[in-house]
Amino acid sequence: MTNPHDDEPSLGRRLVALLIDWIIASFSAVALFGWTGVSFPPEGIREQLILNGVFIVEVAILVGLTGFSIGKRVMGLRLINPDGRPIGIARALLRTVLLSLVVPAIVMTDDKRGLHDLAAGSKVVKA
Repeated sequence: MTNPHDDEPSLGRRLVALLIDWIIASFSAVALFGWTGVSFPPEGIREQLILNGVFIVEVAILVGLTGFSIGKRVMGLRLINPDGRPIGIARALLRTVLLSLVVPAIVMTDDKRGLHDLAAGSKVVKA
């Protein structure tokens, strides 16, 4: 008999995926906005907002269209809606904005869905 929680990735795997996405977004922000003084690590609130904005846009577009961010792909994870398909850009944008607030991500249900996943109707599973 299979365990219904077999497709639930560990918290560690999810955190490493998030770290990879954050690092990539940081380098992307510097590449796109470095001429305006953005650096990594961010030195002020303006830089942090730019970096966070790049993270939100980058992750929301990738996850919304493909079900994978770069970090999720590297860690063997995907994000799905209840029918197993990618969640679309609008729901991915909502999820990523909530994820960037941190609190919704650390409050989890028994099946390891954070409040950001509940709000977006999504679930992280092993790819």
